[in-house]
Amino acid sequence: MNDDKFHDECGVFGIYGHSEAPVLTRLGLYALQHRGQESAGIAAADGERLSCVRAMGQVSEAFDERDLSTLKGHSGIGHVRYSTAGDSRIVNAQPLLIECAHGEIALCHNGNLVNAAELRSSLVRQGHIFQTSSDTEVVLHLYARSQATAPEDAIVESVTQVRGAFSLVLLTKDQLIAVRDPYGFRPLVLGTIGEATVVCSETCALDLIGASYVRDIEPGELLVIDKAGQRSYRPFPPAAPCHCVFEHVYFARPDSLVFGRSVNEVRTNFGRLLARETPAEADVVVPIPDSGICAAVGYAEESGLPMRMGLIRNHYVGRTFIAPQQEIRGFRVRVKLNPVRSILEGQRVVLVDDSIVRGTTSRKIVGMIRAAGASEIHMRISCPPTVSPCYYGIDTPRRDELIGATHSVEEIRDFVKSDSLAYLSLAGLRQAVGATSGDYCTSCYTGEYPVEGPKNAEAYMQMALKLPNQI
Repeated sequence: MNDDKFHDECGVFGIYGHSEAPVLTRLGLYALQHRGQESAGIAAADGERLSCVRAMGQVSEAFDERDLSTLKGHSGIGHVRYSTAGDSRIVNAQPLLIECAHGEIALCHNGNLVNAAELRSSLVRQGHIFQTSSDTEVVLHLYARSQATAPEDAIVESVTQVRGAFSLVLLTKDQLIAVRDPYGFRPLVLGTIGEATVVCSETCALDLIGASYVRDIEPGELLVIDKAGQRSYRPFPPAAPCHCVFEHVYFARPDSLVFGRSVNEVRTNFGRLLARETPAEADVVVPIPDSGICAAVGYAEESGLPMRMGLIRNHYVGRTFIAPQQEIRGFRVRVKLNPVRSILEGQRVVLVDDSIVRGTTSRKIVGMIRAAGASEIHMRISCPPTVSPCYYGIDTPRRDELIGATHSVEEIRDFVKSDSLAYLSLAGLRQAVGATSGDYCTSCYTGEYPVEGPKNAEAYMQMALKLPNQI
């Protein structure tokens, strides 16, 4: 089932000036687990040295008390990863930690660097040896070769050479540094807990540890946090904000504030506007859990139809499972979702989800609901059709694998076997997030990219999608 969903990117967390920094970092990663489930890692600093633990799997699997006991210090950074660039191996897990002329430094990255391949090739020709296939390592090589005397100046020199989407947290022995790209593609927020300072991908991580939200790290801002306080720099040329709208569509947790907006309220607005734009003669609204729930609430409120949980999700399925030798129709969907016949039988159903990628999972879900006795199925999607791949940190398939790029809405409806199908319009999407022109990146729906893509798109997609012949 997951193969037919957009995959989460990564989540980052950092804390400075707290006696239990490693423990709070792990807790913060629990809150950000939805942003990446392949690997997790924590680095800590005690004023003299950095220590680091990394492991494959989810946070609950990655660290035990023995691991945490090796992490000492008043500052820490952490990362949960889904590998949008670089394959899924422990060597690519973050934080990445190096020692160079500037001292030790650890780095966590959420996003994708569109010029990573060109920079990497240039550095390799100059004699640099890379240990990972991650685009993040490029930043560290640029940092290590900098002739700047102060570490923060070396960081400025390195980050101003990369292009794309990046929210970075970096840790030295005595500093925590947060950097956000000038377009603000990926979220990064600032908070406090007592006298300590926190930076992280979403406010839900602040909530879990009892921290207070202060503000967003601004697009193009580099924030240095140390014993002297906070220093904010603007090393990048000014750029128009271009936040990733898919954070609101799918990635972020509903209980977070992202780009200053409540994710829950935005997604509910998607549903309200979807109901206005594409009403349906129906009896009940059913969300595809968990991604379609907020939009389904909005659709039900606007339409006056009841919302019922006609599909139940099994939240206890691990990342992998063994399918039976004997083929069971729709097994890989049914292991995670099961229809409730008493809700669906004889009903005209509005089925709400956040997106359709290839259409194969939607087709199986529609078949399950039909088999449970639904008389009609009207599928409603709370964003426009996805027609283009993303180069800014979302693991989207190639264009020719996106059903929205190769089929009309009616052709998609016919493929998924629903009685009707409708998407939220681009204008509705922008209205729901409260966007003015240019505030949000909508390249996945328009094919119009705010930052020039990689020179070799095929090589980029090989790296990002973990295809053969990777860079």
